[in-house]
Amino acid sequence: MTDLLATARALDAADPLHAHIDAFAPAPGVTAYLDGNSLGRPLRDIPEKLAAFVREDWGTRLIRSWDEQWMDLPMVLGDRIGTLALGAAPGQTVVADSTSVLIYKLMRAALRQAQSPSEGGTPRTEIVIEAGNFPTDRFLAEGVAAETGMTVVWLEPDPVDGVTLSDVDAVLSDRTALVALSHVDYRSGALADMPAITDAVHAAGALMMWDLCHSAGVIPMQLDQWGVDMAVGCTYKYLNGGPGSPAFAYLRRDLQGVLLQPIQGWWSAADIFAMGREYVPASDIRQLLSGTPPVTSMIAMQGMLDLIEQASLDAVRAKSVSLTDFAVAAYDEVLAPLDVRLLSPRDAARRGGHITIGHPEFRTVTQRLWADGVIPDFRFPDGIRLGLSPLSTSHEETLVGVLAVRDALTAA
Repeated sequence: MTDLLATARALDAADPLHAHIDAFAPAPGVTAYLDGNSLGRPLRDIPEKLAAFVREDWGTRLIRSWDEQWMDLPMVLGDRIGTLALGAAPGQTVVADSTSVLIYKLMRAALRQAQSPSEGGTPRTEIVIEAGNFPTDRFLAEGVAAETGMTVVWLEPDPVDGVTLSDVDAVLSDRTALVALSHVDYRSGALADMPAITDAVHAAGALMMWDLCHSAGVIPMQLDQWGVDMAVGCTYKYLNGGPGSPAFAYLRRDLQGVLLQPIQGWWSAADIFAMGREYVPASDIRQLLSGTPPVTSMIAMQGMLDLIEQASLDAVRAKSVSLTDFAVAAYDEVLAPLDVRLLSPRDAARRGGHITIGHPEFRTVTQRLWADGVIPDFRFPDGIRLGLSPLSTSHEETLVGVLAVRDALTAA
C-alpha cells in the first residue's frame, strides 16, 4: 500500500496555489469540505465587505449609488466573468436572474427565432437535450416545448462518459432548432467536447446553448473562439458568490437584438427611464435583464473573481486535475476493495472538477459523514460526489474525506 498521506502532503507542498486556501473562512467542526461544486466556501473578508456595503454604499450613499455604481454592475461583473472564465470579449455576458430564469429566457428566445425563419426557410420543431441532464434544464425544455409546440428529443448517453459528439450527431436534422447541454455532467463530472459539438450543431443549422454551472471558474473555455451562441451558469459553486447568488448569461454579440427574450422588464428597455408606453428592447447585452438586479447578492463573487485573476484559470484547472487524479488514486487503493464504484471518467481530460463514487449504502454513509464534519454530497440513487474546489481545497483534505468514506462504510 502506498503512503497516501505522504503523497498528499508532497502534492500540497508543491502546489503553487496552496497559499490561497488561507483566503477562505474556516468552518468550525468541519474537517473536510468536499462540496465546493454545490456551494463554494466564503472568503474571510466577506463579513467586512458586506458590512461596508451596508454602512457606505447603501447606508451613506443611499439611492445615489445607483447612478454611481449599481446601474452598470450587471454588465461590469458579466464582463469580468466573461474575460476571466469564459473566453468572452466584453459586452456579451451579464449577471442577472437565477439560472432557471436565464435558461428560460434564452431557450424561449432561440425557439421564437426558429419558428420565424428567414425568407424561404422551414420552421424547426425540435429541442435536443440529455435525458439525464440537471432537472431544471429538462423541466424548462419540456415547459418551453409545450409553450411553443416543439418536440423534445432526448439523448441517452453513457452515464459515466456523458454526452459525446456521436450522441449529438445521431439526432441532428433539419428539424433541430436548439441543442441544450451541460458542459460538465452534474452527476459523473464528464466533460463534454464543447467546440466539436457546437460545430456539429451549427453545421445542422441549429443554435447551441451550454449550461456552465459545473464548469465556470474551474474549466478554461473559449466561447467566442468556439462560436457558442448562448450559455448560462451559476455563481455560487466555483465562483463562490454565496447561496442563491445570481447567475450569468452569455449571448454572442451578433445574436443580440436578433434573439429576443420574453420577459420584457423595464431594465431591458432601450431607454430605461423613459417610462414609455411601448416596450423597445435595448440593442446590447442589457436586453437580457428584466427587473431590478440583486445588487446585494453580487458582492461575494467579486472577491473570488479577484482570486481567479491572481491565480489564472489555467493554474486553477491544473490544480483541479491534480486533486481529482489524487482522489481517483485514493479511491483505487481504499474504496475499490470495498466494492465502491467509480462513476466518473478516469481520464482527466474528460473530467470536470468533481468525481462521483457509488455504493448501495451511501445514503446512510453521507449522513454519518455530515455528522462527523466531513461534507460531500449525496446524489440519487447511490452516489457520493467529491467536489474539489481548487482554490479552497488541499490534497490532504481530499484524503481525509476519502478515508472518512472508507471508515463510515466499514462501520455500516
